[in-house]
Amino acid sequence: MTVAETIHELAVKARAAAADLAKRTTDEKNAMLAAVADALEAHRSDIAAANARDVANARTAGISASMIDRLTLTDARFDAMVAGVRHVASLPDPVGEVIWTRERPSGITIRKVRVPFGVVAVVFESRPNVFIDTAALCLKTGNAVILRGGKEAIETNKALMECVRGVGGLGCAVQLVDILDHAAVTELVRAVGLVDVAIPRGGERLIRAMCEAALVPVLKHYKGVCHIYVDESADLDMALRILDNAKTQRPGVCNAAECLLVCEKVADAFLPKVLAWAKEKGVVLHDGAKEDVDWEREFLALEMNVGVVRDCGEAIAHINAYGSHHSDCIVTSDAARAAEFLRDVDSAAVYHNVSTRFTDGAEFGMGAEIGISTDKLHARGPMGLEELTTYKYQVTGNGTIRQ
Repeated sequence: MTVAETIHELAVKARAAAADLAKRTTDEKNAMLAAVADALEAHRSDIAAANARDVANARTAGISASMIDRLTLTDARFDAMVAGVRHVASLPDPVGEVIWTRERPSGITIRKVRVPFGVVAVVFESRPNVFIDTAALCLKTGNAVILRGGKEAIETNKALMECVRGVGGLGCAVQLVDILDHAAVTELVRAVGLVDVAIPRGGERLIRAMCEAALVPVLKHYKGVCHIYVDESADLDMALRILDNAKTQRPGVCNAAECLLVCEKVADAFLPKVLAWAKEKGVVLHDGAKEDVDWEREFLALEMNVGVVRDCGEAIAHINAYGSHHSDCIVTSDAARAAEFLRDVDSAAVYHNVSTRFTDGAEFGMGAEIGISTDKLHARGPMGLEELTTYKYQVTGNGTIRQ
């Protein structure tokens, strides 16, 4: 079969599976998730071996250290992946939730009720845990999912698919596209009438390519240019702890800090601490006062831009002009200034004295996340179970006609 024919067949099967899933009770869906978690644990050694092959191939191919970090399924990440599936099973099921009910003078009753999207297509790059996180969230919300991972994780993804395929009752609710040709992605995002929404999980290049090709809605963020602003009233030791966590804990992820802004009134006191920290941690700093920096750059590495601003207002203006509307933080002891920052920074997540690394579905109590959106329609920020639903209006009456 051609690529187009293969994707069409997968999507048709997914559409039928979605219709079946929409009828499943919460208990039935939770039982499926428990079975997926059990299957992962039973096949741990096979999955680990497949991941080791992917990591070895990535090193041979000269893939960057940050990408290899994303690709590597450590014991701790495997445990977290399994725990994430079980946690999703424990969460309230949003499907069928009545958002509101209205009794109208005409005699009709209107209920706004959460329902599944139907078929979700997710295209992701190196992190294999995305496969399971996504599958769990979609199963819980009654959505069928078609997954297409990157070539660097193909062995791991095949092993995960083989594991999930053995779970009874799933049918074609979870499917993997193992065609590495980009034409497969194009066909997925153009499958109008079969695929309801596409979600990219990867770098800016992938996301822009998907958006340009898409005929179905795409939920996405292009990049994560996240800021830490250190205000004049900041506790400088706290600011350094937050900066260290936001930049160095996992520099290759989208919620890592890429730019530090410092109020000029504390620059002389704070910047020497930053220089010492950077030297100790191996962070390359790009000084906006001494060089022509690209303020919109996402490094995804131990590098970051540094700028000095006059005050909080200038910091807010800088973030809104050059940021990616992802995650931004103010460090301050001034409650009024914090409130100004939280109100005026136009980002999906804004923080006061908190590392940007918390922009994550699990940290927000959503369980595993299916992605992070910097759009304003239909979802914004980490996307969990509720964000994988839409709604319908159920209207009832008794032979009621409009006058």
